[in-house]
Amino acid sequence: MSRKTIGVVVNGATGRMGYRQHLVRSLLAIRAQGGLELPDGAVLWPEPVLVGRSVERLKAIADRHGLERWTTSLDEALADPDCSVYFDAQVTAQRVPAVLAAIDAGKHVYVEKPTADSLEGALRVARAARDAGLVHGVVADKLYLPGLLKLRRLIDGGFFGRILSVRIDFGYWVFEGDWQPAQRPSWNYRDADGGGIALDMFPHWHYLLTTLIAPIESVYCQVSTHIPTRWDEQGQAYEATADDAAYAVLGLRDGIVAAVTASWATRVNREELLEVQVDGTLGSAVAGLRTCTVQDRAMTPRPVWNPDVDNPERFRDQWAPVPDNAEFDNGFKAQWELFLTAAYQGTPFRHDLFDGARGVQLALLALESARAGCRLPVPPLDER
Repeated sequence: MSRKTIGVVVNGATGRMGYRQHLVRSLLAIRAQGGLELPDGAVLWPEPVLVGRSVERLKAIADRHGLERWTTSLDEALADPDCSVYFDAQVTAQRVPAVLAAIDAGKHVYVEKPTADSLEGALRVARAARDAGLVHGVVADKLYLPGLLKLRRLIDGGFFGRILSVRIDFGYWVFEGDWQPAQRPSWNYRDADGGGIALDMFPHWHYLLTTLIAPIESVYCQVSTHIPTRWDEQGQAYEATADDAAYAVLGLRDGIVAAVTASWATRVNREELLEVQVDGTLGSAVAGLRTCTVQDRAMTPRPVWNPDVDNPERFRDQWAPVPDNAEFDNGFKAQWELFLTAAYQGTPFRHDLFDGARGVQLALLALESARAGCRLPVPPLDER
């Protein structure tokens, strides 16, 4: 088999997501398995070029993983003719100009979500990539997690009958940063840097719901900044200007209702950090990151409301696990393999930058709904 090298500019390689999920667990994992086998018999070998702001951190990562190519100059990386793919995992506020520069350099572009902090910016990069004839995509990693893949199998198999509602619960306690280090970077809590849980998570809810359940037609949302003061990476107190919790009701096609809670100021009392419950006429399922359990109509118990006696039911014991029936890869790596294949073949990528723009649109409508205190329609996106 012939080996084809594909250069990948990784901008934001020193960040939490750029390093752990996209470099180590995706691109380097593809190399560790011997490359990506393509339908034509060739093996695609990703060659990362690391881009970041810190010479010391870039050099440390390169030395740790035996990589030779890194730079603090994005222009230098984009000028490399051996690199045909650009990936962006930077702070959201810096994303649009960098992606536009990559498009101008003729690179296929793959972008973390949200693709921009404004709908204008998200549409600008999507239109630019389309008009340049480049392959373009947005990260939609949660669709490739084992629990959500099992949920998709149930939907495709008609398990639910008519779907009635969806409940999404996501979140955990992010420490303030004073007495214990925060698990998330400080820019996540600054509005000017593109922070906020609504902008971070509603693009996820968009692709999850529209891909698995039905198109979103309306949004009603309330957001909060529950923790107004946090401490940054240098131990300095700062004002949190972005929302750290969002509570929404989304109206989907065919009368389906989705209730969504996302919070960085809640403590976990469920099996996983993300749980998606789907209720239908013939059965229900609860999917997490890795697991999925079901209860069908014939096995549904008959609870009786009686607050005067101890509850005799062990409700979670009444659900059955969905079997794996397959080997599941890392969700980020699985989508990287699809994008690299599309870039190599020059074929459209399913989750393109217009899909990313729709996720940004939903997030911004949720924030506008919170400001206005009303339900808002989700109009079709103008791709022209």
